[in-house]
Amino acid sequence: MQKYLDAFIDSFIGNLQWTWKSIVFEVPWYTNYFWGLIVISLLVWALEIMFPWRKNQSIFRKDFWLDGFYMFFNFFLFAIAISGFYKLLSLFFKDIGVSANTFTLIDISKTSTWIQLIVFFILLDFVQWFTHILLHRYSFLWKFHAIHHSVKEMGFAAHLRYHWMENILYKPLKTIGVMVLGGFEPEQAYIVHFIAITIGHLNHSNIKITWGPLKYIFNSPVMHLYHHSYTLPKGVHGVNFGISLSIWDYLFKTHYIPEDSGTIELGFPGDDKVPKKFIDQLFYGFRSSKKTKSS
Repeated sequence: MQKYLDAFIDSFIGNLQWTWKSIVFEVPWYTNYFWGLIVISLLVWALEIMFPWRKNQSIFRKDFWLDGFYMFFNFFLFAIAISGFYKLLSLFFKDIGVSANTFTLIDISKTSTWIQLIVFFILLDFVQWFTHILLHRYSFLWKFHAIHHSVKEMGFAAHLRYHWMENILYKPLKTIGVMVLGGFEPEQAYIVHFIAITIGHLNHSNIKITWGPLKYIFNSPVMHLYHHSYTLPKGVHGVNFGISLSIWDYLFKTHYIPEDSGTIELGFPGDDKVPKKFIDQLFYGFRSSKKTKSS
């Protein structure tokens, strides 16, 4: 028991110290997620201001500051708070004999750096795409994901407005994805994470990007806007589930882009029941309420 307690404390303190060192620039700049997130956010926001898609949308759009706070809460505050529990889970599986090699399907540790990064990126993106579908398909998961879909005006910071319970679901599934690679995560994985953050910010931004022929590979703001559409075709739980890549939606026929004016209503039927205050949104999904339909 002491071993587990020590591991929990060490993990929590380690993550707290790393975040502080990031803030005061005591970590290598290319692994500094704190300032990296801020720089990427400011750059994409600047693009929104210079090249707005919806020109009547305010620079400080609806819930701009709420979404800005969500970025730091989900990426740092909650990540620090939950880090000890993930360490305990990892230690538990190790003690019962479940190792990283248990689920190994592809061993990329001996390949070139770029192949490692590309495979890592594609695999994790597919895991996120599949998880995203689950969030829309099952009502008990949708209640948490509804926080993300309560956005009524789209902007870059909406990317990281999501319920903390999504971390609880995404993290283990991402870990399984890494285990498929033999538990191997490329040393330069920070490149993948920064690319994913940038694409995610762009896809939620007020910028019109379609990528031309590359639209079949990469997700875009036009495609993702319809993922947040209030009105969707009948009989579906959602469309355009892609995170960084659109290829999964085209392969599995979940793509839907009827037009590209950017003027559609966002949200979902029943989104008026979602609380407006951050503290109330933290507990949304646990309280009994009338079932809302995902969009």
